[in-house]
Amino acid sequence: MAQFRAKKLDLGCFVNARVIRDHTKRKVFEQFEPQRQALRYIIRNTTLPQRTRAQAQLQLSQMHCYTNPTQIKNRCIMGGKGRWVIRDFRMARYQFRLNALEGNIPGVKKASW
Repeated sequence: MAQFRAKKLDLGCFVNARVIRDHTKRKVFEQFEPQRQALRYIIRNTTLPQRTRAQAQLQLSQMHCYTNPTQIKNRCIMGGKGRWVIRDFRMARYQFRLNALEGNIPGVKKASW
């Protein structure tokens, strides 16, 4: 969404529309996470009045979808791919292999047995 997109991106990696969108989703999620947690606490608290809990639930459901943690997808920082991403390195399988063979990833080398 244009309303959330930063004027200047601090990505430092391959940039395409999907990477920009994912970056935006991560920033918005990080910004609104305390508010979401507070609303979820109010909703689950059974000692509060039902009306207060219903209002909190309505507020939570009306928040933008980018504030939802399920919107975030692991993407490769080198190529922007969304599949077969190695979580520890945030790289796709092929990019991980190329960088490991070149020696760009410390502590990783080709296995031989």
